[in-house]
Amino acid sequence: MVLMTMIARVVDGLPLAATMQEDEQSGCNVLEYQNQAKMLFRKLGPQSPIRCSIETGPYLFHYLIENEICYLVLCERNYSKRLAFSYLEEIAQEFYHQYGKRVNTVTRPYTFIEFDTWMQRTRKQYAEGGARARRSGAAAQLGGQLGDVQRIMMQNIDDVLQRGAVLSELDTKTQNLSMMSQKYKKDATYLNTKSMLVKVTAGAVILLVFVLYFWVL
Repeated sequence: MVLMTMIARVVDGLPLAATMQEDEQSGCNVLEYQNQAKMLFRKLGPQSPIRCSIETGPYLFHYLIENEICYLVLCERNYSKRLAFSYLEEIAQEFYHQYGKRVNTVTRPYTFIEFDTWMQRTRKQYAEGGARARRSGAAAQLGGQLGDVQRIMMQNIDDVLQRGAVLSELDTKTQNLSMMSQKYKKDATYLNTKSMLVKVTAGAVILLVFVLYFWVL
């Protein structure tokens, strides 16, 4: 079962749209996993795998990155990985078709929350045994995609978030070093300019004294 679907911009982790099961229906604390998903979005970057499965407690996150947008689902462990990624691919295609040109212009979280209706309808059609699930399975078999799905990287949520924190710390240190280097360059330029002015002033004073000396004589 797909318990939650979220879409976010990769460059800054801004959530764009989301849909989820009610806690009573799913039996899990969706809010807890929604917060994990938000943290995960903030850790993504250019070096992140474009397809990945992440273990989190009794569930799995599956995500797909296309056009610098991350599409993520939270599923029960026994839910077909192939169906999960087929669902993500269908969502990615429709979302980009509807909102792709606006994604980089928005600043508010969940600007495209109305996409929830489309995701809810599609999620129900991807329930195990559903008509769309059967069609997706047949298409995957014909296209030879089953092996590709099995090779998708599997990670653990704690490792991903911790590694992201380390990378973030390294990035901060790099930025600090860059700022210090720029400050040093500015200070060196200022000192060089000041030294040159002192030399020019001293030369001008000597020349003035020299001229006055001969003028008086």
